[in-house]
Amino acid sequence: MNRFLQPLIAAFRNLVPREQILVGAVGVLLGIAVVWFGVIGPMADAGIRVKMRVADAERQLEMMNRLRREYDEINSRLTAVEERIRSGNAGNLRTTLDTLSRKVGIPIESMEPQASRPSERYRETKLEIALKQVSLAQAVRYLHEIESTQQVLSVKALRIRTRPDDSQLLDVTFTVSSFEPI
Repeated sequence: MNRFLQPLIAAFRNLVPREQILVGAVGVLLGIAVVWFGVIGPMADAGIRVKMRVADAERQLEMMNRLRREYDEINSRLTAVEERIRSGNAGNLRTTLDTLSRKVGIPIESMEPQASRPSERYRETKLEIALKQVSLAQAVRYLHEIESTQQVLSVKALRIRTRPDDSQLLDVTFTVSSFEPI
């Protein structure tokens, strides 16, 4: 190593003082550049990457906590619904809906059975109900009665249309499901 430095040192001593200052300044700048790009820059980049990974991990943790809360909430609602199904009154869905419609004073235009997805734990009975020429208040009362009955019923796929001949009356179609444990 000394063998390579001796000629450089000799060449540096042969320079005039102004050239020595210029070569020294370039050497110092070159040394600073090597330290900056070889040590400080990579460390700073690594620090930035670590901060980004920490922020990403915190976002993922926050999302996991939110998903866990949602899961717990949905699971508790499912448990409550399953308990209602197990302890609820089992009855004929058609009879229940017909009784509730007479209670509210609404004639049912049609009750059509619908296919339901098979389940390992529950048997679902599904009917599509059509109401013609009913007021909004009547429809709301009937839907409320369905939701409030002791039998576990679920209203799905609600469609409401105003009648072309009387805008105060509605044609309402919806699907009601009942559930029984298997």
